Amino acid sequence: MAFSRLIRFRDEEGNESFGEPEIETADELLERLQKKNLYATVLEGSGPFELYSQSHTRKKVEEILPVLRSSDVPIVRCIGLNYMKHIQEGGRAPPPYPSVFTKPSTSVASYNEDIPIPRLAQHDQCDYEGELSIVIGRTGKNISKDAALDHIAGYIVSNDVSARKWQRDPAFAGVVPQWDFSKGFDKYAPLGPMMVSPKLIGDASNLRLQTWVNGELRQDSDTGDLLFGVKEIVAFISQGTTLQKGTVIMTGTPAGVGMGMRPRPRYLENGDAVKVRIENVGTMENKMVWE
Repeated sequence: MAFSRLIRFRDEEGNESFGEPEIETADELLERLQKKNLYATVLEGSGPFELYSQSHTRKKVEEILPVLRSSDVPIVRCIGLNYMKHIQEGGRAPPPYPSVFTKPSTSVASYNEDIPIPRLAQHDQCDYEGELSIVIGRTGKNISKDAALDHIAGYIVSNDVSARKWQRDPAFAGVVPQWDFSKGFDKYAPLGPMMVSPKLIGDASNLRLQTWVNGELRQDSDTGDLLFGVKEIVAFISQGTTLQKGTVIMTGTPAGVGMGMRPRPRYLENGDAVKVRIENVGTMENKMVWE
């Protein structure tokens, strides 16, 4: 890939481009945008995975657009029960292999847009899961651990929005927990504003991950608590299965989700704002809005 950090943006003339933002740290991105002091070097190419060189054109960023749109993402693959402390808070045993489920491309949403919560998924069940996501940049199958990073375009901050009744309540999900329907509603996979290359952060291990709800810190962990790391995940889920370019892989969430709160769960309500930050990757914030 021709970038270390990638954004899609609109400049002062209204032109849309991909570019390398002029920042030293991920936290600077939205701070500089707010101060109207963000610039980017335009990248040449036809899409987020066909960027072949940096131009010599420097543009002021007027607006950051979604770096990945649903049309860029063929599918979202997800790993459940992948942080040890989260497994413990759910009262489960660690799985022997990664536990895989999917979200459709229609679940992809922007880093700052409202998330519509359908009526059947609202009260006493709407939950957040701050996550590191992998973005596949080169199609592959039966990928080895050693070759995993060669297939990764970058990493992005994300939120695996979930409806717990439809996931776990036997009256809704049946006797076996059900994952795809409960987590696959439209815009239930908001993605951050920037994609960060493995050239900068390698296999993304030991990055601090934090999630706030209305300013209250709920999740505070790091990717070193992952049961299965980035290379293991890519190698496992590509066995016998083609990972298409543009596939987003959510790697799991740490402890601190609303479902695990004590003495009782604390689920999201209409208008609640969920902010997720991952060190060296980026920050996103979305409001939950009842439809």
